[in-house]
Amino acid sequence: MTTDWGPIIVAVVLFVLLSPGLLVQIPARTRAVEFGNMCTSGISILVHSIIFCGILTIVVIAIGIHVRTG
Repeated sequence: MTTDWGPIIVAVVLFVLLSPGLLVQIPARTRAVEFGNMCTSGISILVHSIIFCGILTIVVIAIGIHVRTG
């Protein structure tokens, strides 16, 4: 039985990179974009979630990243 690890690896990497406040926060509390402020807000979580879903869909479905094991 082979397992496709591509979507899992892509999702984990995107989750780490797009965590609000870790590298970038869109929108920030005082500006449109802040870098590395380690703070977040509800609207920022929503924006980052939409970006995450969009990039994940494009990479996994449209491009078709596959890492097969087994």
